Amino acid sequence: MNIEKQVEFDKIKERWKALTVTDRAKEMITEVSCYLDECELRKQLKDTTNSKNLLDKLGMPPLQNVAEAKEILIAAGKGDCLTPYQLERVEKVLVAVRRLKDYLVRGKQYENPLAYYEENLDAAESLREEISRQIRNDAVDDYASRELRQIRADIMHCEDQMKQKAEQLMRANKEYMADSYCTTRNGRICVPVKKEYKFKISGSVIDKSATGNTFFIEPVSVAKYYEDLQQLRISEENEVYRILYTLTAMVAESIPLMNENIRLMEKLDYIFSKGKLSMDMDAVEPVINTERRIVLKDARHPLMDRAVNVPLQFEIGRQARGIIITGPNTGGKTVAIKAVMLSCVMAQCGLHVACREADICMNSSYLCDIGDGQDITENLSTFSAHIKMCWRYCVKSTATAL
Repeated sequence: MNIEKQVEFDKIKERWKALTVTDRAKEMITEVSCYLDECELRKQLKDTTNSKNLLDKLGMPPLQNVAEAKEILIAAGKGDCLTPYQLERVEKVLVAVRRLKDYLVRGKQYENPLAYYEENLDAAESLREEISRQIRNDAVDDYASRELRQIRADIMHCEDQMKQKAEQLMRANKEYMADSYCTTRNGRICVPVKKEYKFKISGSVIDKSATGNTFFIEPVSVAKYYEDLQQLRISEENEVYRILYTLTAMVAESIPLMNENIRLMEKLDYIFSKGKLSMDMDAVEPVINTERRIVLKDARHPLMDRAVNVPLQFEIGRQARGIIITGPNTGGKTVAIKAVMLSCVMAQCGLHVACREADICMNSSYLCDIGDGQDITENLSTFSAHIKMCWRYCVKSTATAL
Protein backbone atom coordinates (compact mmCIF):
# COMPACT_ATOMS: atom_id res chain seq x y z
CA MET A 1 0.00 0.00 0.00
CA ASN A 2 1.32 3.45 -0.92
CA ILE A 3 0.94 5.31 2.37
CA GLU A 4 2.17 8.61 0.87
CA LYS A 5 -0.59 8.52 -1.72
CA GLN A 6 -3.21 7.40 0.81
CA VAL A 7 -2.62 10.42 3.05
CA GLU A 8 -1.79 12.69 0.06
CA PHE A 9 1.79 13.33 1.12
CA ASP A 10 2.64 12.83 -2.56
CA LYS A 11 0.70 16.04 -3.31
CA ILE A 12 2.60 17.84 -0.57
CA LYS A 13 5.82 16.69 -2.22
CA GLU A 14 4.72 18.07 -5.59
CA ARG A 15 3.95 21.40 -3.96
CA TRP A 16 7.32 21.21 -2.20
CA LYS A 17 9.23 20.45 -5.42
CA ALA A 18 7.74 23.52 -7.09
CA LEU A 19 9.61 25.63 -4.51
CA THR A 20 13.05 24.28 -5.49
CA VAL A 21 15.49 25.53 -8.13
CA THR A 22 17.93 22.66 -8.68
CA ASP A 23 17.18 19.21 -10.09
CA ARG A 24 19.05 17.49 -7.28
CA ALA A 25 16.84 19.15 -4.64
CA LYS A 26 13.78 17.78 -6.46
CA GLU A 27 15.35 14.30 -6.40
CA MET A 28 16.02 14.62 -2.67
CA ILE A 29 12.37 15.49 -2.08
CA THR A 30 11.26 12.45 -4.10
CA GLU A 31 13.55 10.22 -2.02
CA VAL A 32 12.75 11.72 1.41
CA SER A 33 11.04 9.48 3.96
CA CYS A 34 10.47 9.50 7.70
CA TYR A 35 13.64 9.87 9.76
CA LEU A 36 14.00 7.13 12.40
CA ASP A 37 17.01 8.73 14.12
CA GLU A 38 15.91 11.31 16.69
CA CYS A 39 19.08 13.43 16.43
CA GLU A 40 18.88 13.57 12.64
CA LEU A 41 15.20 14.47 12.75
CA ARG A 42 15.79 17.31 15.19
CA LYS A 43 18.59 18.61 12.96
CA GLN A 44 16.30 18.52 9.90
CA LEU A 45 13.56 20.40 11.75
CA LYS A 46 16.05 22.98 12.98
CA ASP A 47 17.28 23.47 9.40
CA THR A 48 13.69 24.10 8.32
CA THR A 49 13.20 26.67 11.08
CA ASN A 50 16.52 28.41 10.38
CA SER A 51 15.81 28.63 6.65
CA LYS A 52 12.35 30.06 7.34
CA ASN A 53 13.86 32.69 9.64
CA LEU A 54 16.49 33.63 7.06
CA LEU A 55 13.87 33.88 4.32
CA ASP A 56 11.81 36.12 6.56
CA LYS A 57 14.79 38.42 7.23
CA LEU A 58 16.54 38.49 3.83
CA GLY A 59 14.02 37.27 1.24
CA MET A 60 14.65 34.58 -1.37
CA PRO A 61 18.26 33.32 -1.71
CA PRO A 62 20.01 33.77 -5.10
CA LEU A 63 20.05 30.11 -6.17
CA GLN A 64 20.13 28.75 -9.72
CA ASN A 65 19.85 25.41 -11.49
CA VAL A 66 23.29 23.85 -11.94
CA ALA A 67 22.43 20.73 -13.99
CA GLU A 68 24.00 22.17 -17.15
CA ALA A 69 27.13 23.22 -15.26
CA LYS A 70 27.62 19.63 -14.05
CA GLU A 71 27.71 18.38 -17.63
CA ILE A 72 30.17 21.12 -18.60
CA LEU A 73 32.52 20.16 -15.76
CA ILE A 74 32.42 16.53 -16.89
CA ALA A 75 33.36 17.64 -20.42
CA ALA A 76 36.23 19.78 -19.09
CA GLY A 77 37.45 16.84 -17.00
CA LYS A 78 37.60 14.67 -20.13
CA GLY A 79 39.80 17.24 -21.88
CA ASP A 80 37.18 18.63 -24.27
CA CYS A 81 37.62 22.23 -25.36
CA LEU A 82 34.79 24.24 -23.83
CA THR A 83 32.83 26.58 -26.09
CA PRO A 84 32.28 30.25 -25.23
CA TYR A 85 28.67 29.37 -24.35
CA GLN A 86 29.82 26.69 -21.89
CA LEU A 87 32.40 28.99 -20.33
CA GLU A 88 29.73 31.64 -19.80
CA ARG A 89 27.57 29.04 -18.02
CA VAL A 90 30.51 28.34 -15.69
CA GLU A 91 30.87 32.06 -15.05
CA LYS A 92 27.15 32.38 -14.23
CA VAL A 93 27.44 29.63 -11.64
CA LEU A 94 30.39 31.43 -10.04
CA VAL A 95 28.40 34.68 -10.03
CA ALA A 96 25.55 32.82 -8.31
CA VAL A 97 28.02 31.42 -5.74
CA ARG A 98 29.34 34.92 -5.02
CA ARG A 99 25.80 36.28 -4.58
CA LEU A 100 24.88 33.36 -2.34
CA LYS A 101 27.97 34.02 -0.21
CA ASP A 102 26.94 37.69 0.12
CA TYR A 103 23.40 36.60 1.07
CA LEU A 104 24.70 34.25 3.78
CA VAL A 105 27.19 36.82 5.09
CA ARG A 106 24.28 39.18 5.68
CA GLY A 107 22.54 36.35 7.55
CA LYS A 108 25.37 36.15 10.09
CA GLN A 109 24.15 39.33 11.76
CA TYR A 110 21.10 37.33 12.90
CA GLU A 111 23.35 34.53 14.24
CA ASN A 112 21.57 32.06 11.98
CA PRO A 113 23.51 28.76 11.78
CA LEU A 114 22.72 28.36 8.06
CA ALA A 115 24.63 31.55 7.33
CA TYR A 116 27.90 29.82 8.18
CA TYR A 117 27.66 27.63 5.10
CA GLU A 118 29.17 30.73 3.45
CA GLU A 119 32.59 29.71 4.73
CA ASN A 120 32.50 26.54 2.61
CA LEU A 121 31.64 28.34 -0.63
CA ASP A 122 34.42 29.59 -2.93
CA ALA A 123 33.49 31.96 -5.74
CA ALA A 124 36.86 31.41 -7.53
CA GLU A 125 37.18 35.11 -8.34
CA SER A 126 40.29 34.74 -10.51
CA LEU A 127 38.57 32.18 -12.77
CA ARG A 128 35.37 34.20 -12.94
CA GLU A 129 37.25 37.38 -13.83
CA GLU A 130 39.26 35.66 -16.57
CA ILE A 131 36.14 34.23 -18.19
CA SER A 132 34.31 37.54 -17.84
CA ARG A 133 37.23 39.43 -19.43
CA GLN A 134 37.78 37.08 -22.36
CA ILE A 135 34.28 35.77 -23.16
CA ARG A 136 31.35 38.01 -24.00
CA ASN A 137 28.02 37.37 -25.73
CA ASP A 138 28.87 33.69 -26.38
CA ALA A 139 32.09 34.58 -28.21
CA VAL A 140 35.75 35.28 -27.52
CA ASP A 141 36.05 39.02 -27.02
CA ASP A 142 38.32 41.13 -29.25
CA TYR A 143 40.28 42.22 -26.18
CA ALA A 144 40.87 38.69 -24.89
CA SER A 145 44.51 39.04 -25.99
CA ARG A 146 46.70 41.59 -27.79
CA GLU A 147 47.31 39.12 -30.61
CA LEU A 148 43.60 38.55 -31.21
CA ARG A 149 42.86 42.28 -31.14
CA GLN A 150 45.58 42.93 -33.73
CA ILE A 151 44.51 40.04 -35.97
CA ARG A 152 40.88 41.15 -35.98
CA ALA A 153 41.93 44.74 -36.70
CA ASP A 154 43.98 43.46 -39.67
CA ILE A 155 40.99 41.45 -40.90
CA MET A 156 38.77 44.51 -40.79
CA HIS A 157 41.41 46.55 -42.62
CA CYS A 158 41.80 43.86 -45.29
CA GLU A 159 38.02 43.62 -45.78
CA ASP A 160 37.79 47.41 -46.06
CA GLN A 161 40.53 47.40 -48.70
CA MET A 162 38.67 44.76 -50.69
CA LYS A 163 35.42 46.72 -50.54
CA GLN A 164 37.18 49.92 -51.59
CA LYS A 165 38.70 48.18 -54.62
CA ALA A 166 35.33 46.74 -55.58
CA GLU A 167 33.59 50.11 -55.21
CA GLN A 168 36.29 51.87 -57.26
CA LEU A 169 35.79 49.36 -60.05
CA MET A 170 32.00 49.84 -59.93
CA ARG A 171 32.31 53.63 -60.13
CA ALA A 172 34.64 53.33 -63.12
CA ASN A 173 32.31 50.92 -64.95
CA LYS A 174 28.81 52.06 -63.99
CA GLU A 175 27.33 51.15 -67.37
CA TYR A 176 28.29 47.47 -66.87
CA MET A 177 26.81 47.16 -63.36
CA ALA A 178 23.37 45.71 -62.54
CA ASP A 179 23.34 47.44 -59.14
CA SER A 180 25.17 50.21 -57.29
CA TYR A 181 26.43 48.08 -54.38
CA CYS A 182 29.00 45.32 -54.13
CA THR A 183 27.89 42.11 -52.44
CA THR A 184 29.28 38.93 -50.85
CA ARG A 185 28.84 35.53 -52.48
CA ASN A 186 30.30 32.34 -51.01
CA GLY A 187 32.48 34.43 -48.70
CA ARG A 188 33.93 36.53 -51.53
CA ILE A 189 33.34 40.18 -52.34
CA CYS A 190 31.77 40.50 -55.81
CA VAL A 191 30.42 43.14 -58.13
CA PRO A 192 27.03 42.63 -59.87
CA VAL A 193 27.67 42.70 -63.64
CA LYS A 194 25.03 42.62 -66.36
CA LYS A 195 25.06 39.39 -68.34
CA GLU A 196 26.00 41.00 -71.63
CA TYR A 197 29.07 42.71 -70.06
CA LYS A 198 30.50 39.82 -68.07
CA PHE A 199 33.64 39.73 -70.24
CA LYS A 200 34.27 43.44 -69.71
CA ILE A 201 35.31 42.90 -66.06
CA SER A 202 38.48 40.94 -65.29
CA GLY A 203 37.85 38.42 -62.55
CA SER A 204 36.23 35.12 -61.55
CA VAL A 205 32.50 34.44 -61.81
CA ILE A 206 31.44 33.33 -58.32
CA ASP A 207 27.66 33.19 -58.71
CA LYS A 208 24.76 34.42 -60.83
CA SER A 209 21.21 35.58 -60.14
CA ALA A 210 18.17 33.31 -60.32
CA THR A 211 17.15 34.87 -63.66
CA GLY A 212 20.67 34.57 -65.05
CA ASN A 213 20.71 38.25 -66.02
CA THR A 214 23.31 39.24 -63.40
CA PHE A 215 26.74 37.70 -62.85
CA PHE A 216 28.57 38.18 -59.55
CA ILE A 217 32.25 38.57 -60.36
CA GLU A 218 35.19 38.77 -57.95
CA PRO A 219 37.51 41.37 -59.58
CA VAL A 220 41.21 40.56 -59.93
CA SER A 221 42.05 43.66 -57.87
CA VAL A 222 40.00 42.23 -55.00
CA ALA A 223 41.09 38.60 -55.35
CA LYS A 224 44.73 39.38 -54.56
CA TYR A 225 43.65 40.34 -51.01
CA TYR A 226 41.65 37.13 -50.52
CA GLU A 227 44.63 34.91 -49.71
CA ASP A 228 45.86 37.42 -47.10
CA LEU A 229 42.38 37.47 -45.59
CA GLN A 230 42.26 33.68 -45.36
CA GLN A 231 45.64 33.60 -43.63
CA LEU A 232 44.43 36.17 -41.13
CA ARG A 233 41.30 34.15 -40.42
CA ILE A 234 43.37 31.01 -39.82
CA SER A 235 45.49 33.00 -37.37
CA GLU A 236 42.33 34.27 -35.69
CA GLU A 237 40.95 30.74 -35.31
CA ASN A 238 44.21 29.49 -33.84
CA GLU A 239 44.32 32.32 -31.31
CA VAL A 240 40.67 31.78 -30.36
CA TYR A 241 41.32 28.07 -29.73
CA ARG A 242 44.40 28.91 -27.69
CA ILE A 243 42.32 31.17 -25.45
CA LEU A 244 39.51 28.61 -25.14
CA TYR A 245 41.92 25.78 -24.26
CA THR A 246 43.61 27.98 -21.66
CA LEU A 247 40.30 28.83 -20.02
CA THR A 248 39.20 25.18 -20.22
CA ALA A 249 42.38 24.14 -18.40
CA MET A 250 41.60 26.68 -15.67
CA VAL A 251 38.08 25.27 -15.33
CA ALA A 252 39.45 21.71 -15.21
CA GLU A 253 41.79 22.67 -12.36
CA SER A 254 38.80 24.10 -10.46
CA ILE A 255 36.55 21.03 -10.87
CA PRO A 256 36.84 19.87 -7.20
CA LEU A 257 36.08 23.41 -6.00
CA MET A 258 33.18 23.80 -8.46
CA ASN A 259 31.69 20.42 -7.51
CA GLU A 260 31.76 21.39 -3.83
CA ASN A 261 30.07 24.71 -4.64
CA ILE A 262 27.38 22.88 -6.61
CA ARG A 263 26.86 20.30 -3.85
CA LEU A 264 26.39 23.03 -1.25
CA MET A 265 24.09 25.02 -3.52
CA GLU A 266 21.89 21.95 -4.05
CA LYS A 267 21.88 21.22 -0.31
CA LEU A 268 20.92 24.80 0.53
CA ASP A 269 18.23 24.72 -2.16
CA TYR A 270 16.71 21.67 -0.43
CA ILE A 271 16.92 23.30 3.01
CA PHE A 272 15.47 26.62 1.84
CA SER A 273 12.65 24.81 0.02
CA LYS A 274 11.51 23.47 3.40
CA GLY A 275 11.41 27.01 4.78
CA LYS A 276 9.50 28.21 1.71
CA LEU A 277 6.96 25.41 2.18
CA SER A 278 6.53 26.34 5.84
CA MET A 279 5.88 29.97 4.92
CA ASP A 280 3.52 28.91 2.14
CA MET A 281 1.45 26.79 4.57
CA ASP A 282 1.80 29.19 7.54
CA ALA A 283 3.18 26.22 9.46
CA VAL A 284 5.08 25.85 12.74
CA GLU A 285 7.93 23.69 14.00
CA PRO A 286 6.56 20.67 15.86
CA VAL A 287 7.87 19.48 19.21
CA ILE A 288 9.22 15.92 18.89
CA ASN A 289 8.78 13.37 21.66
CA THR A 290 9.41 9.65 22.13
CA GLU A 291 6.59 9.14 24.65
CA ARG A 292 3.83 8.04 22.23
CA ARG A 293 2.09 11.42 22.52
CA ILE A 294 0.37 13.40 19.77
CA VAL A 295 -1.12 16.81 20.51
CA LEU A 296 -2.34 19.07 17.71
CA LYS A 297 -3.90 22.47 18.35
CA ASP A 298 -5.80 24.21 15.57
CA ALA A 299 -4.51 21.69 13.05
CA ARG A 300 -5.36 22.17 9.37
CA HIS A 301 -5.11 19.90 6.39
CA PRO A 302 -2.54 21.79 4.26
CA LEU A 303 -4.33 20.96 0.99
CA MET A 304 -7.66 22.41 2.07
CA ASP A 305 -8.81 25.98 1.61
CA ARG A 306 -8.22 27.81 4.89
CA ALA A 307 -11.40 29.81 4.37
CA VAL A 308 -13.57 26.69 4.77
CA ASN A 309 -11.24 24.60 6.94
CA VAL A 310 -12.43 23.99 10.50
CA PRO A 311 -9.38 23.79 12.85
CA LEU A 312 -8.88 20.42 14.49
CA GLN A 313 -8.09 19.85 18.17
CA PHE A 314 -6.53 16.43 18.65
CA GLU A 315 -4.83 14.68 21.56
CA ILE A 316 -3.79 11.08 22.16
CA GLY A 317 -1.22 9.34 24.34
CA ARG A 318 -1.65 11.08 27.68
CA GLN A 319 -4.85 9.51 28.96
CA ALA A 320 -6.20 7.75 25.88
CA ARG A 321 -4.34 5.20 23.76
CA GLY A 322 -6.98 5.13 21.02
CA ILE A 323 -9.69 7.36 19.60
CA ILE A 324 -13.00 6.61 17.88
CA ILE A 325 -14.26 9.32 15.55
CA THR A 326 -17.97 9.26 14.76
CA GLY A 327 -20.28 11.56 12.85
CA PRO A 328 -22.65 11.86 9.89
CA ASN A 329 -21.73 11.14 6.28
CA THR A 330 -19.59 13.92 4.72
CA GLY A 331 -18.92 15.10 8.29
CA GLY A 332 -15.14 15.29 8.00
CA LYS A 333 -14.03 12.07 9.72
CA THR A 334 -11.60 11.00 6.99
CA VAL A 335 -10.25 14.54 6.68
CA ALA A 336 -9.55 14.59 10.41
CA ILE A 337 -7.73 11.24 10.26
CA LYS A 338 -5.70 12.33 7.24
CA ALA A 339 -4.84 15.68 8.82
CA VAL A 340 -3.44 13.93 11.92
CA MET A 341 -1.46 11.32 10.00
CA LEU A 342 -0.21 13.80 7.40
CA SER A 343 0.98 16.11 10.19
CA CYS A 344 2.89 13.22 11.79
CA VAL A 345 4.46 12.13 8.48
CA MET A 346 5.47 15.69 7.57
CA ALA A 347 6.98 16.29 11.01
CA GLN A 348 8.98 13.06 10.83
CA CYS A 349 10.28 14.09 7.38
CA GLY A 350 11.72 17.28 8.86
CA LEU A 351 8.91 19.62 7.77
CA HIS A 352 6.82 22.10 9.71
CA VAL A 353 3.13 21.27 10.20
CA ALA A 354 0.00 23.33 9.58
CA CYS A 355 -0.97 23.86 13.24
CA ARG A 356 -0.88 26.53 15.88
CA GLU A 357 1.00 24.10 18.15
CA ALA A 358 2.11 20.53 17.62
CA ASP A 359 3.66 17.89 19.87
CA ILE A 360 4.31 14.76 17.81
CA CYS A 361 5.89 11.43 18.67
CA MET A 362 8.29 9.50 16.45
CA ASN A 363 6.91 6.35 14.84
CA SER A 364 8.69 3.44 13.22
CA SER A 365 5.93 3.00 10.62
CA TYR A 366 2.56 4.33 9.51
CA LEU A 367 -0.39 2.17 8.50
CA CYS A 368 -3.81 3.22 7.23
CA ASP A 369 -6.94 1.84 5.59
CA ILE A 370 -8.96 4.61 3.96
CA GLY A 371 -12.01 4.05 1.76
CA ASP A 372 -11.64 4.37 -2.02
CA GLY A 373 -12.43 7.63 -3.76
CA GLN A 374 -11.69 10.06 -0.92
CA ASP A 375 -10.23 13.25 -2.42
CA ILE A 376 -9.71 16.28 -0.20
CA THR A 377 -8.66 18.61 -3.01
CA GLU A 378 -12.01 17.99 -4.75
CA ASN A 379 -13.94 18.19 -1.48
CA LEU A 380 -15.05 14.59 -2.04
CA SER A 381 -15.69 12.40 1.02
CA THR A 382 -15.51 8.59 1.18
CA PHE A 383 -19.31 8.33 1.36
CA SER A 384 -20.03 10.79 -1.45
CA ALA A 385 -17.39 9.10 -3.60
CA HIS A 386 -19.20 5.78 -3.21
CA ILE A 387 -22.53 7.47 -4.08
CA LYS A 388 -20.93 9.02 -7.17
CA MET A 389 -19.52 5.66 -8.25
CA CYS A 390 -22.89 3.98 -7.70
CA TRP A 391 -24.68 6.65 -9.71
CA ARG A 392 -22.28 6.21 -12.63
CA TYR A 393 -22.84 2.44 -12.50
CA CYS A 394 -26.65 2.85 -12.54
CA VAL A 395 -26.51 5.28 -15.48
CA LYS A 396 -24.26 2.94 -17.42
CA SER A 397 -26.51 -0.08 -16.70
CA THR A 398 -29.63 1.84 -17.73
CA ALA A 399 -28.01 3.00 -20.95
CA THR A 400 -26.97 -0.57 -21.73
CA ALA A 401 -30.51 -1.88 -21.08
CA LEU A 402 -32.03 0.70 -23.39
